[in-house]
Amino acid sequence: MTTLGRLVASSRPLSWVNTAYPFGAAYLLTAGRLDLRAVVGIVFFLVPYNLLMYGVNDVFDYESDLRNPRKGGVEGIVLDRSLHRVTLWAAVLLPVPFVLWLLAHGSLAAGVVLAVSVAAVVAYSAPGLRFKERAFVDSATSSTHFVSPAVYGVVLAGVALPWQGWVALLAYFLWGMASHAFGAVQDVTADRAAGIGSVATVIGARATVRLSCGLYAAAGLLLATTGTWGLLAGLLVLPYLWMAWPYRSLSDAQAPRANGGWRRFLWINYAVGFLLTQLLIARWLLG
Repeated sequence: MTTLGRLVASSRPLSWVNTAYPFGAAYLLTAGRLDLRAVVGIVFFLVPYNLLMYGVNDVFDYESDLRNPRKGGVEGIVLDRSLHRVTLWAAVLLPVPFVLWLLAHGSLAAGVVLAVSVAAVVAYSAPGLRFKERAFVDSATSSTHFVSPAVYGVVLAGVALPWQGWVALLAYFLWGMASHAFGAVQDVTADRAAGIGSVATVIGARATVRLSCGLYAAAGLLLATTGTWGLLAGLLVLPYLWMAWPYRSLSDAQAPRANGGWRRFLWINYAVGFLLTQLLIARWLLG
């Protein structure tokens, strides 16, 4: 694979939509239009943002990735040491023109949200910060990676969001924490071998899966408080509960088995994203 190919692989193309979609949907639903700010933001959250997030992670998680049997495909590559320097340069420099343009074309509040979003991406993996090694902070930071683009879309649009919208964003945050926590379970063995902490290495596989299920359920219940459309959206947590529930009694020694659930998670995201899009379109058309 060429250097460019490795950089693209490091940015996790399968996950690009997970950050670009929240921003684009939030901006379009609040602003009601597709303009240049929307286009630049979508492109930024599609590729540069993900290269910064995952490229930095691949460099500084190299030792753990070597011990992790699931690395080497859609779930992340093992980035050869010879590519670490170029990856860091690309991950840092590629977002710069986008960030500067967005800062120049948004409000101060939007700039603060964007700064928090980018800072959370760096803080998760960068040496000296390594939020990914602080139990519970790791899940909250990871969730911020995906929720903050949506918050940024709302604030950049400059349109007041009703309380139901903020509740939906809180539910999304709980969903993000649940997803990160469940994803951490499969890496308990590799992370402990590399001396890397996480919510799963601290409280164990069984407790982490149950925490994840609780957070998914809480997200669905929160959405249900916002009305009929929220109730319908809340039902979309059920596939995630179906995915995680079979692993609720997993021991730490069995933790790698959770990868089967995580692989289902990757495709559930696309199916749920499609259904959520249909709900948003229907809500938009019906008012």
